[in-house]
Amino acid sequence: MLDTQAKPGSGAAQVNDPENCTHCSDDSRDIGWVRQNVPCQNACPAGTNVPAYIRSIAQGRHGEAYEINREANVLPGVLGRICARPCEDACRHGWPGNGEPVSICHLKRSAADMKDAGHRITERLFAPTGKRVAVVGAGPAGVAAAHDLALLGHDVVIFEKEELPGGMLRYGIPEFRLPRNILEIELHNALRVGVQLRTATPVGVGKGAVRVSTLLADFDAVLLSTGCMAPTLLPLKGVAENQDVTQISQDVEYGLNFLTELHRGQNKRVGRRVAVVGAGFTALDCARVARRLGGMDVTIHLRTSEEYIPVTKEELFETKREGIRIKGLRTPVGLQLDGNGRLTGVEFVQNRLGGWREGGRRLAIPIEGSEFVEPCDTLIIAIGQRTVNDFLDVRVEVNRSGTVRVAENGMTSVPGLFAAGDYVRGASTAIEAIGHGRTIADKLDSWLVGRKRHLAVQMEPVAAPLRERSFDFIARQHMPTTPLAERPLTREVECGYNRDLAAEEAKRCYLCDLRYQINVDRCIYCRACIEVAPRNCIKLVQDVAIQEDGSYGTLQETKEWNRVAAIWIDNNECIRCGACFKVCPVACISITRNKLVTVEG
Repeated sequence: MLDTQAKPGSGAAQVNDPENCTHCSDDSRDIGWVRQNVPCQNACPAGTNVPAYIRSIAQGRHGEAYEINREANVLPGVLGRICARPCEDACRHGWPGNGEPVSICHLKRSAADMKDAGHRITERLFAPTGKRVAVVGAGPAGVAAAHDLALLGHDVVIFEKEELPGGMLRYGIPEFRLPRNILEIELHNALRVGVQLRTATPVGVGKGAVRVSTLLADFDAVLLSTGCMAPTLLPLKGVAENQDVTQISQDVEYGLNFLTELHRGQNKRVGRRVAVVGAGFTALDCARVARRLGGMDVTIHLRTSEEYIPVTKEELFETKREGIRIKGLRTPVGLQLDGNGRLTGVEFVQNRLGGWREGGRRLAIPIEGSEFVEPCDTLIIAIGQRTVNDFLDVRVEVNRSGTVRVAENGMTSVPGLFAAGDYVRGASTAIEAIGHGRTIADKLDSWLVGRKRHLAVQMEPVAAPLRERSFDFIARQHMPTTPLAERPLTREVECGYNRDLAAEEAKRCYLCDLRYQINVDRCIYCRACIEVAPRNCIKLVQDVAIQEDGSYGTLQETKEWNRVAAIWIDNNECIRCGACFKVCPVACISITRNKLVTVEG
């Protein structure tokens, strides 16, 4: 007989609560269902339970929404402003025919902004283990890892070379995108669980620095999360392979250094005509900062075209609104200098689009003999960052790219020395760094205590549908912004949703964590649910494939009643409108809310 009802697992993760019938299951089909049918959560590197916190916002429970976020992404108020939003790319509401994705990131921010002033943070703390962990670097990966390790009962100390914590969140992202008071609050909330923070304490081989070998001797484990702190060099004509092009002219800077020095308090200046080379958030940030510093003619130059650059549409739109031009299909190949070594222009070669590279980006193929010059007074190079290992006094294995090589458990070739975030994976986004930091913290914890925490699905019954069909027709709510004439370096551009906008946007969420199921033993095959369904989401099936990860695969549909094994709700098409639930004459359709939880092994 076709197995249409997911069974609770029989392992240690199974828990029954007689009062509300909530239970946990470690059955691979249940875990696979969540990963397959909640695409936003599956796309989030930190595994944020997006439907749950959006539902809380819709009900006006902003503090609860904030806590649901903190369980996964640690810094909701920060990520609600600067996240790269992989969840929105995966959002079912943005699939063909469904409209635009839900503004998941903006809603995350609204949860942080609108929680009560006296909101009390609650976190589950494990018993002390007596183990000590040193974390090197207070960027997003290091902070996330330290937070989780402290919750798991370890004594954690962060060593940070800068005067203040935050890493690239503080020293790389401009204040008009991430206000520093918000960053301070979020860092405090993350580290308040007993993490010791030692700033202005470099780890390395220089004078006065703490050596990694010393940390390995003094702590039970050491986690390196120093990120990518060196700019990717730009090859140009007349410049040696490893020569720093900024040494040729004072009018040339690398974007990483430009932003870092600015946020350390240095007085930065740009010329009237500014050229920025790069295609990511850093390039856009450099251009927008240059405009605020007095650059009258600011242009971003791309190797391909703007439709292929990995930034959000909103950031691109605001960049253009501020008068910054974007020119594509060009690669810088040389500099033009006057007799005093001052920059007068950049020589480019024209490109044409080629095939696809890994990661979904296009190749740029230079056209022979197409060189041309763009006049400019300042050149900012923002083509990426790379890791450095010269601070280590222990020998670790590295990959061809120069990043440290780690085993499956997150450990380097040196026993007890772990690594996380951009230091391992290369330059990425804040949410990817946080997600990887949390993943490595979990593995480090397992190594320290000799056991693994288990993943399970908590299933809670829902009495009635939580969405209305009319919610599908609500337009995406746009983010209010500061007027163009009122945008200095320190004023935030995006103003945030008010309560009405947040509530309206939250209604749009399909609540993909709700699982609609038909009890085939009770079903009378009357077809009422099929007739009322607004989409092709309820189907006659004779078999269902089970995939390797335990999730349900392809439905084998049939039109012949003598072959029907079940009437099946296809959660891939279901928009959780509840029409089937309301019309069923024998109440054979059930609804459960499903979320992934970590339990003791």
